[in-house]
Amino acid sequence: MGQVLSAIQDKLQGRQWRERQVRKITDKVFDRLKDDSKDSQGLAFDQLYIAVLCVYNDINKHLPGPHHDPPSKEKLNSMMKEYDINLNGLLEREEFAEFIRKLTKDSLAAISLKLMIALVVAPAIALMTKRATERVPHVGPVVQRLPNSVYASLVTLGVVLLQKDGEDCV
Repeated sequence: MGQVLSAIQDKLQGRQWRERQVRKITDKVFDRLKDDSKDSQGLAFDQLYIAVLCVYNDINKHLPGPHHDPPSKEKLNSMMKEYDINLNGLLEREEFAEFIRKLTKDSLAAISLKLMIALVVAPAIALMTKRATERVPHVGPVVQRLPNSVYASLVTLGVVLLQKDGEDCV
Protein backbone atom coordinates (compact mmCIF):
# COMPACT_ATOMS: atom_id res chain seq x y z
CA MET A 1 0.00 0.00 0.00
CA GLY A 2 2.83 2.41 0.88
CA GLN A 3 4.56 1.73 -2.43
CA VAL A 4 1.36 2.44 -4.34
CA LEU A 5 0.86 5.75 -2.52
CA SER A 6 4.50 6.66 -3.11
CA ALA A 7 4.15 5.93 -6.82
CA ILE A 8 0.99 8.04 -7.05
CA GLN A 9 2.69 10.86 -5.20
CA ASP A 10 5.72 10.73 -7.52
CA LYS A 11 3.42 10.85 -10.52
CA LEU A 12 1.72 13.94 -9.15
CA GLN A 13 5.17 15.54 -8.83
CA GLY A 14 4.78 15.91 -5.08
CA ARG A 15 8.30 14.80 -4.30
CA GLN A 16 9.98 17.33 -6.60
CA TRP A 17 7.75 20.12 -5.31
CA ARG A 18 8.58 19.20 -1.71
CA GLU A 19 12.32 19.08 -2.43
CA ARG A 20 12.16 22.49 -4.15
CA GLN A 21 10.34 23.95 -1.13
CA VAL A 22 12.90 22.53 1.29
CA ARG A 23 15.75 23.81 -0.92
CA LYS A 24 14.24 27.33 -1.00
CA ILE A 25 13.92 27.30 2.78
CA THR A 26 17.46 25.92 3.16
CA ASP A 27 19.00 28.53 0.85
CA LYS A 28 17.14 31.37 2.56
CA VAL A 29 18.26 30.29 6.02
CA PHE A 30 21.85 29.63 4.90
CA ASP A 31 22.14 33.06 3.28
CA ARG A 32 20.62 34.81 6.29
CA LEU A 33 22.97 33.16 8.78
CA LYS A 34 26.02 33.36 6.52
CA ASP A 35 25.52 37.13 6.13
CA ASP A 36 25.43 37.48 9.93
CA SER A 37 28.54 35.33 10.30
CA LYS A 38 32.16 36.44 10.47
CA ASP A 39 33.19 33.26 8.67
CA SER A 40 32.25 33.49 5.00
CA GLN A 41 32.99 29.83 4.21
CA GLY A 42 30.07 28.14 5.93
CA LEU A 43 28.18 27.54 9.15
CA ALA A 44 29.84 26.54 12.43
CA PHE A 45 27.92 24.34 14.89
CA ASP A 46 26.28 27.22 16.79
CA GLN A 47 25.05 28.72 13.53
CA LEU A 48 24.03 25.29 12.29
CA TYR A 49 21.85 24.76 15.35
CA ILE A 50 20.15 28.13 14.78
CA ALA A 51 19.77 27.27 11.10
CA VAL A 52 18.09 23.94 11.89
CA LEU A 53 15.67 25.70 14.24
CA CYS A 54 14.87 28.23 11.49
CA VAL A 55 14.39 25.50 8.87
CA TYR A 56 12.05 23.51 11.11
CA ASN A 57 10.15 26.70 11.91
CA ASP A 58 9.72 27.46 8.19
CA ILE A 59 8.73 23.87 7.40
CA ASN A 60 6.13 23.92 10.17
CA LYS A 61 4.75 27.22 8.85
CA HIS A 62 4.73 26.49 5.11
CA LEU A 63 4.01 22.79 4.73
CA PRO A 64 0.72 21.22 5.81
CA GLY A 65 0.55 18.70 8.58
CA PRO A 66 1.62 18.38 12.17
CA HIS A 67 4.31 20.33 13.97
CA HIS A 68 7.68 18.56 13.94
CA ASP A 69 10.32 19.16 16.59
CA PRO A 70 13.97 19.60 15.60
CA PRO A 71 16.50 17.00 16.74
CA SER A 72 18.73 17.37 19.81
CA LYS A 73 22.08 19.16 19.79
CA GLU A 74 23.86 15.83 20.24
CA LYS A 75 22.28 14.36 17.11
CA LEU A 76 23.05 17.53 15.15
CA ASN A 77 26.67 17.46 16.30
CA SER A 78 27.15 13.85 15.17
CA MET A 79 25.41 14.55 11.85
CA MET A 80 27.55 17.64 11.29
CA LYS A 81 30.69 15.51 11.55
CA GLU A 82 29.20 13.11 9.01
CA TYR A 83 28.26 15.82 6.48
CA ASP A 84 31.36 18.02 6.85
CA ILE A 85 33.05 16.48 3.82
CA ASN A 86 36.14 18.71 3.77
CA LEU A 87 36.59 18.40 7.58
CA ASN A 88 36.97 22.14 8.20
CA GLY A 89 34.37 22.28 11.00
CA LEU A 90 31.96 24.24 8.80
CA LEU A 91 29.08 23.23 6.55
CA GLU A 92 29.12 24.95 3.17
CA ARG A 93 25.92 25.53 1.16
CA GLU A 94 25.79 22.11 -0.56
CA GLU A 95 26.83 20.26 2.60
CA PHE A 96 24.14 22.15 4.51
CA ALA A 97 21.50 21.39 1.86
CA GLU A 98 22.30 17.67 1.97
CA PHE A 99 22.36 17.79 5.79
CA ILE A 100 18.87 19.35 5.93
CA ARG A 101 17.54 17.01 3.23
CA LYS A 102 18.56 14.00 5.32
CA LEU A 103 17.35 15.60 8.55
CA THR A 104 13.87 16.44 7.27
CA LYS A 105 13.28 13.31 5.16
CA ASP A 106 11.26 11.42 7.80
CA SER A 107 9.20 14.45 8.82
CA LEU A 108 8.27 15.22 5.23
CA ALA A 109 7.35 11.60 4.51
CA ALA A 110 4.91 11.63 7.44
CA ILE A 111 3.42 14.92 6.24
CA SER A 112 3.02 13.55 2.71
CA LEU A 113 1.29 10.37 3.85
CA LYS A 114 -1.22 12.25 5.99
CA LEU A 115 -1.83 14.74 3.20
CA MET A 116 -2.43 11.90 0.73
CA ILE A 117 -4.92 10.28 3.12
CA ALA A 118 -6.76 13.55 3.63
CA LEU A 119 -6.89 14.54 -0.05
CA VAL A 120 -7.35 11.24 -1.87
CA VAL A 121 -8.37 8.36 0.35
CA ALA A 122 -10.86 10.08 2.66
CA PRO A 123 -13.07 11.60 -0.08
CA ALA A 124 -13.19 8.29 -1.97
CA ILE A 125 -14.20 6.39 1.16
CA ALA A 126 -16.74 9.11 1.98
CA LEU A 127 -18.53 8.62 -1.33
CA MET A 128 -18.58 4.85 -0.88
CA THR A 129 -19.97 5.11 2.65
CA LYS A 130 -22.60 7.62 1.58
CA ARG A 131 -24.34 4.97 -0.46
CA ALA A 132 -24.39 2.59 2.50
CA THR A 133 -25.56 5.31 4.89
CA GLU A 134 -28.49 6.23 2.65
CA ARG A 135 -30.11 2.89 3.56
CA VAL A 136 -30.01 3.50 7.34
CA PRO A 137 -33.44 4.38 8.77
CA HIS A 138 -33.91 7.98 9.97
CA VAL A 139 -30.38 8.92 8.82
CA GLY A 140 -30.75 7.89 5.18
CA PRO A 141 -33.15 10.68 4.12
CA VAL A 142 -30.84 13.34 5.60
CA VAL A 143 -27.79 11.87 3.88
CA GLN A 144 -29.67 11.64 0.57
CA ARG A 145 -30.36 15.40 0.68
CA LEU A 146 -26.68 16.26 1.16
CA PRO A 147 -24.74 16.84 -2.06
CA ASN A 148 -21.80 14.48 -2.58
CA SER A 149 -19.28 17.32 -2.31
CA VAL A 150 -20.63 18.45 1.07
CA TYR A 151 -20.73 14.89 2.44
CA ALA A 152 -17.19 14.17 1.21
CA SER A 153 -15.95 17.44 2.74
CA LEU A 154 -17.53 16.61 6.11
CA VAL A 155 -16.02 13.12 6.20
CA THR A 156 -12.61 14.45 5.10
CA LEU A 157 -12.74 17.08 7.83
CA GLY A 158 -13.52 14.33 10.32
CA VAL A 159 -10.52 12.30 9.12
CA VAL A 160 -8.22 15.32 9.43
CA LEU A 161 -9.47 16.00 12.96
CA LEU A 162 -8.94 12.34 13.88
CA GLN A 163 -5.37 12.53 12.52
CA LYS A 164 -4.74 15.61 14.61
CA ASP A 165 -6.19 13.98 17.75
CA GLY A 166 -4.05 10.92 17.10
CA GLU A 167 -0.90 13.07 17.08
CA ASP A 168 -1.79 14.52 20.48
CA CYS A 169 -1.93 11.01 21.95
CA VAL A 170 1.57 10.08 20.78
